[in-house]
Order: sequence, then structure tokens, then C-alpha cells
Amino acid sequence: MPAPEKKVPKETGILEANTREGAGKGVARALRREGKIPGILYGKGQTPISIALSLKEVTMEFQRGRFRSRLIDIKLDGKKVQALPKDLQFHPVTDVIEHVDFIKVEAGMSLRVMVPVKFFGQDKSVGLKRGGVLNIVRHEIEFLCAPDAIPTHFDINVQALDIGSSVHIKDLELPKGVTPVIKRNFTIATIAGRREEEEKAVEATAAATPAAGAAAPAAAAGAKKEDAKPAAKPAAKK
Repeated sequence: MPAPEKKVPKETGILEANTREGAGKGVARALRREGKIPGILYGKGQTPISIALSLKEVTMEFQRGRFRSRLIDIKLDGKKVQALPKDLQFHPVTDVIEHVDFIKVEAGMSLRVMVPVKFFGQDKSVGLKRGGVLNIVRHEIEFLCAPDAIPTHFDINVQALDIGSSVHIKDLELPKGVTPVIKRNFTIATIAGRREEEEKAVEATAAATPAAGAAAPAAAAGAKKEDAKPAAKPAAKK
């Protein structure tokens, strides 16, 4: 199988930020009234810095995609700090971003990033033409790598894969310095036979409704017992 193509990010995001005082729900509500959200900037061996950022700017960067695997230049009080988004919190109803954490990027450090996997060649795939189904086990893979070597995604060609074939992490020729966090040879995708998929669906349906199948015989048995009872004798005439 051809080696996947490594995609290197061409553009770093930019966000304006200011240090903030205080913490808690009251401070967060006050920031949101100003169109801002709270965040924290973590640095190795450093005291975490509480920051405030524009909700609009953070949302736009998030919507660009790959937010957790793309470097961000934070202009913090006029000074540029390079960071990697670590975590986001969303409103449970509106899905609006409410909080964001960053890790300060420094020379020589190794980052944990989630890299998307994209597949191509489905229209010419041997297994898919024979009626198989592309079963994607992992849409993203977590890697360790240097800040300047974060891949944007990996392309995997499934054209030569037949039914029963699989793609494992060791099938990928990874760039130097990019290593998977999971050490075992895990599966990324398989080409499964359609019949196998249908059998699994039938088995899952049957397993999910055992009570309904058992209720019918019980009801039938109850009906038979009722039929077997002798008819009531008519009352004697006086």
C-alpha cells in the first residue's frame, strides 16, 4: 500500500488575549457580557496564567478545524506566545464555547496531538467493488511530535484493499519524530464483507429484543390454560 501523505500546517492561528484577575462564575459571566471568555495558559514548570479572549476570535479559529492540533500565536498583553489548545468547554444547550485552555509551546518539547485520517480510492477499491464495506475504526490518531512537525492529516489509499484486508498503524510510514501514543499495532480501518455486516446487524437486533420473543410463548401458554378450564355448570332449577 502506498505511504500516506504527510500534511504540514501552513498557517498558524492568531488570538488576542489579556491577563485577567480573579476566577469563578461571577468573573466568567462578566467576561461573557463583554463578548469574551476565560482561559488558562499552562507552561511547563510555570504558574498557570489566567487569560481573557474574544469569543468571536476563538470561535472562528475553532471553526477552521483541527483546533487541538494546530499551533496558535497568542498576543498576550502585547507579547507573542506560541501555544497549543488543550481543552475546550461548551455550553450544554447552546454549544457556545465558554472556556479554553492552552499549553505554552517551548523549544525541545514533545506535544500530544490528535491527527485526522482521511481515506481515498474508494471508487476504485477492489473490496468495495465486490460489495464490501469500509469500516473506519479510527478517524483520528493521537501522536507525539515536536511543535514544528505536527501533521495536518494522513491520507490512506484503500484502492488495493480487498474484503478481509485491514490497515494497521504499522502500515503507515510516519515522518521522523512522529510516534503514536498507543504502542500496539492497532487497526485503523478494515474492508468487511456486506454479508458479515448484515449478520452482525441481525444478531444485534435479536439480542436487543429477547423479552418480546419470550412474551409471545408465555401469552400463548396462558391462553391454552384458559381454554383447558371446564365450562361452568348451569345453576339447578328450583
